[in-house]
Amino acid sequence: MKDCIFCKIIAKEIPSKVVYEDDYIMAFHDIEPQAPTHVVIIPKEHIASLNDLSDEHNNLIGHIFLSIKNIANTLGLKEGYRVVSNCGDLGGQTVDHIHFHLLGGRQLQWPPG
Repeated sequence: MKDCIFCKIIAKEIPSKVVYEDDYIMAFHDIEPQAPTHVVIIPKEHIASLNDLSDEHNNLIGHIFLSIKNIANTLGLKEGYRVVSNCGDLGGQTVDHIHFHLLGGRQLQWPPG
């Protein structure tokens, strides 16, 4: 999608501090971190939200979550972390490209919102 900020980051049209990238996903530091460690993980395929997932995305979503585990380990989040995905306006989604926030580096509070 040509107007999608995350697609522009994937295309390297917008710079980012990449912490992980492979053929299917990219992970980079959030520009407005909400925790000492705050990384955004996105698929390279443009999928608008969780509501747009289908059975064909099973392998991709599995890959994303296994990669999140490895990224968290690489970033030293051994004591714990949180993974968040906002969906839709009421869920707080601000970019229409499915993404996952990896938050850690401090005691996280509950409830989050």
